[in-house]
Order: sequence, then C-alpha cells, then structure tokens
Amino acid sequence: MLFRSAKVKQLCPNCKVLYANADQDPAKQQSQVESVLTQGAKVLVLDAVDAGTVAPLVNQAKQKNVPVLAYDRLISGIAYEYYVSFDNVKVGEVQGKALLDELTKRGTVDKGQIVMVNGSPTDPSAGDYKKGAHQALDGKIKIGREFDTPDWSPDKAQQQMEQAITALGKDQIVGVYSANDGMASGIIAAMKRAGYATLPPITGQDAELAAVQRIITGEQTMTIYLNIRQQAEKSAELAVALAKGEKPSAPTKTNNGTADIPTFLLDPIAVSKDKIKDSVQIGRASCRERV
Repeated sequence: MLFRSAKVKQLCPNCKVLYANADQDPAKQQSQVESVLTQGAKVLVLDAVDAGTVAPLVNQAKQKNVPVLAYDRLISGIAYEYYVSFDNVKVGEVQGKALLDELTKRGTVDKGQIVMVNGSPTDPSAGDYKKGAHQALDGKIKIGREFDTPDWSPDKAQQQMEQAITALGKDQIVGVYSANDGMASGIIAAMKRAGYATLPPITGQDAELAAVQRIITGEQTMTIYLNIRQQAEKSAELAVALAKGEKPSAPTKTNNGTADIPTFLLDPIAVSKDKIKDSVQIGRASCRERV
C-alpha cells in the first residue's frame, strides 16, 4: 500500500484512511475520488492515473474545501497544496550516467549507437526521466533510435526494440536506455530473440525483483530504487498536517503549467550488481501502482 495508514494512525490516532486503487483506469479513479469526497474526506492524496486529465477531480475537491496532495505524478492544469515525488529529472540523469559509465568500462562508447526507450507520453514523470537522460547522454554518444512507449508496456517496448534492431543492425547497438524495469524485460526478450550472445548495457527503474535477478545474472546493468516508504510517510505527514489546518513549508516548488506547487522531492538510488545488498530491500521493491 503506497499511502502509509500506519503513519497516519501514529500521527493522528483518530483519523480514518479511505483507500482505493484505480488499477490504471481513469474512469474508475474518477468514481473513487467522487466516492471518498462524498464520504467526507478531509484531505485527498491523489496518485493520478492520467495526470493531464484529473484537474476536474481536483476542482471537485477544492469546491468542498478539501486540500489536495499530488502523489508521485505532477497533476497539471490547476493549483493545489502539495506535490510529493522523487527528483525525476535526476532519475534520468543517474540512468544515463550509469549507461555511459558501463559503455566506457566496456570500451564501446564510440563503437556504435544506443537505443532510447522512454516511458508513456501521457505520464509527466516519463518526460522528466527523458529530459534527465538526454542531459547525461546528449553529445557523448550517438542515439540511433528513440521511442516513447504507451502505457509503459513491456510488449510494446519489445516491438520497438525489434524495430530498432532491424533498422540499425544488431552489431551497431552498443547500449539501451530503458526508462523502467518492465520495459527492460521486453527489450531483453527482443535482443535474445535477435540472437545476441552477450547483451549490451541496459538500464531500468523500480528495482523489481525480476530486474534485480537480471542484474545479478548480468542481463541488466542497473536499476533505480525509489524508497516509496519514505515517499508515503512524507505524504502521510503532510496529509495529517493539512487535516489539522496546518501547512508546512516546502523546500522547493514545481510549475505544473498553471501554478507553482509546493514540492518535496526525494533522491533516487542507483542499484548495480555490487550495490544490491546495501540499497534494495528485496520484496519491498518500488512499484508504480496508481491509487
């Protein structure tokens, strides 16, 4: 569960938490938000399925004087109280740097091209990862093909990688930037199908158990671990403060196209084979289910 009910109870023993998971369905999320507002929710913590279309839901909350906290995804088109997430641009930078470092280690930086497989074009976070990755990679290595992947789909990532292999040639691809672990699984499947005896460096994100296993066996170079417990507990602290009529100051602000949103950004952790034990709690790996 992303939002820490235990933390809420610790901070506010009499507070009740209403929880719902939209299962990546925007219509379902709309129904859930309307339901909790009807039930009298005092604060809305919203992990938007589609961050670009939920402004009307935020407006419904505002009309009921219910403060809103955007969890994980920056909601655009309307002002609200807080945004709590990770430094997503830094995530992309760390991924890109890790890819370059491994290419340098293998001596293949100038031996071919890389393929970039970015996240969903409807996810603002994906745009930040992409921006950070380009900051790390641009001018340092040739990008042969680049894709934005609808729904972060591993199957679509596999198809995109197959297209890249056909267009560029198997021997010309020296590395792959994958924005997350799920897509990395599809990319690896495509490369194995194409007959790669040794896989080039491949990045990821989310520290999924399967990805950590791939890192151990050498199929994937790295992943990003996001401490969602820390994120959830910070959100719980802010929600309780808002319910009490308080408004803690935030260290920074993020412009969502309409307003500067008070923001708390947490740092990502790069995980490679030699850092797994120190950085990842297996079984508590980061995930991105939408609430």
